[in-house]
Amino acid sequence: MARIRTLFFGTPEITLPTLQALLNSTFVDLLGVVTQPDKPKGRNLKPEPSAAKNFALQHQIPVWQPIKVRQPDFLEQVRALAPDVIVVFAYGQIFPQVLLDLPRRHCINLHTSLLPKYRGAAPIQWAILNGDAETGVTLMQMEAGMDTGPIVGMVRTPIAPDDDAQSVHDRLARLGAELLLRNLSDWNAGLLLPSVQPEGATHARKITKEDGSLDFLLPAIEVCNRIKALTPWPGTFAFLESSSSRQLIKIWRAEIVQGEGLPGTLFKSDRENLVVACGKGALRLLEIQREGGRRLPAKQFLAGFPVAEGSKFSTGTVVG
Repeated sequence: MARIRTLFFGTPEITLPTLQALLNSTFVDLLGVVTQPDKPKGRNLKPEPSAAKNFALQHQIPVWQPIKVRQPDFLEQVRALAPDVIVVFAYGQIFPQVLLDLPRRHCINLHTSLLPKYRGAAPIQWAILNGDAETGVTLMQMEAGMDTGPIVGMVRTPIAPDDDAQSVHDRLARLGAELLLRNLSDWNAGLLLPSVQPEGATHARKITKEDGSLDFLLPAIEVCNRIKALTPWPGTFAFLESSSSRQLIKIWRAEIVQGEGLPGTLFKSDRENLVVACGKGALRLLEIQREGGRRLPAKQFLAGFPVAEGSKFSTGTVVG
């Protein structure tokens, strides 16, 4: 049986299990990887390759990095490769119809939500922000719209109380690879009939640094969901107020506890506990970080930076 000639489009770390699965598969011929151009990062703004590019280079897989996928010369390169299927996962550009029409068996896309819920850039974060009980990965046939294509397959997973965006990301990365490999052969053979997405789509807009600002006027469950949804990036923060200073505090982990008080006020601060009142309920801060300091468990933080009961957290924005 002929191997499936597959061209992969993807950029961030979440793509790596899928790339590894395609590379290891006995029925796939991985023609190459298409990824975003290197982007400047760090203090020196040195261009750095994407995770997908690093994987391709490590395994001696051809790499393309077009600025725009609609460039005629790039489209000609794809046409010359004659892929049976194009697999897309977190690539970062909308495909023109001319590219969608190039592979023999269409373009298929892995999307980290249970479509039609959370079309767009940040489905993992919004599922946790909204307190969803489950999420998953959808395999769909691509259309010119954003995440609008018919569904080929889907896998679900619960969102556990101790999950954050990183743990869900890692689990969906693995589940996405399994979902693709489970369906790719039948898809290439024309044995799968995709189903139109149901009505009721929601949009998962891109997350910004400003989304990390915590508002303790909200119920504790909403504040806690925000902390989990935005860890590790962009992280959440509030400002610890005193008569002489305003200290930026990043909050990495917290848990809901019983208690009440003026929202934003620390009503318990001892050697091991840092408990802040919310609009409804309270949060015990488990892992926090001062501006310029290290990320620490609350006990270690308090040993070096005691905080008086009655101190208050306020919302605000971070410059830069």
